[in-house]
Amino acid sequence: MKRFPVTALRSAELETPDLELSVSFYSQVWGLDSVTRTDAAAWLRASGDDAYVLALHAGPKTALRSVTFRCATRADLDQIAAAAAAQGCAVTAPADSQEPGGGVVVSLREPQGGTLRFVHGDRRNADAAVAPNRPVRLAHVNINSVAVDEAAAFYQAVLGFGLTDRSKLMAFLRCNADHHAVVLAEAPVNGLNHVAFLMPDLESVMRGAGRMVDNGYPIGWGVGRHGPGDNVFAYFVDPVGTVVEYTAEVLQVDDDYVVRGPKDWVWPPGRTDHWGIAPPKPDHVKAAQVAVLHAASEVSR
Repeated sequence: MKRFPVTALRSAELETPDLELSVSFYSQVWGLDSVTRTDAAAWLRASGDDAYVLALHAGPKTALRSVTFRCATRADLDQIAAAAAAQGCAVTAPADSQEPGGGVVVSLREPQGGTLRFVHGDRRNADAAVAPNRPVRLAHVNINSVAVDEAAAFYQAVLGFGLTDRSKLMAFLRCNADHHAVVLAEAPVNGLNHVAFLMPDLESVMRGAGRMVDNGYPIGWGVGRHGPGDNVFAYFVDPVGTVVEYTAEVLQVDDDYVVRGPKDWVWPPGRTDHWGIAPPKPDHVKAAQVAVLHAASEVSR
């Protein structure tokens, strides 16, 4: 299989106007565990071996602070930093991370204003044990883009990702055997569309969705099975307006996978998923998917 300098999507870092409410939701309802926290931030882990998968930072409004990927080697970390700088991106010097897991981290501001971070040598949880009905790790981040093809070209040429599929509105990019770790979605603004958490299996998606409903959070869209990636999905809107997804059974691909284009991903009228059971996406979910913008970047140009 093609070698990728980035080996995995590690974590997402969000800003929230109500830190206590967000921490309560993700730790008591969504299924994550608290790792550590300060007065202004909290870090939460899933049942897999990532030191954390979600960081919540107090902020004036809901926003995407950054997305963090894991690099295969220190040389890959340095190469990505150099390639991004050569494209005119602001890039921080490699530094020891002070967050859970440690490692060496580089941050960059990509051309459409988002902050991407790359870490090498972060510690993994030795006590990881996949738990039924709880997230294992992040599955993907879906990023809104006013220029999807330009953004996809950056991920490929500068960050070393591979294009897996291109639908009418979205580009699907991978950095390992998962069909996609990043999805770029056509939108009127740049920002966050949603964050997807991998569940152990279909049963866990269903039971996790039931837990959400029991706690007063109705399914926003789903349950269904996507086209590109073939993954099961159930979407929700968290208490501060971030769209989050439970997903499972993500298609595994290799170098023999044939990239398909928009004409290959067309549903019959009225259908929104493979099974044909997911209802049309409600307007409030569509609105939430374009409401979360990039936070002001700490990486200055």
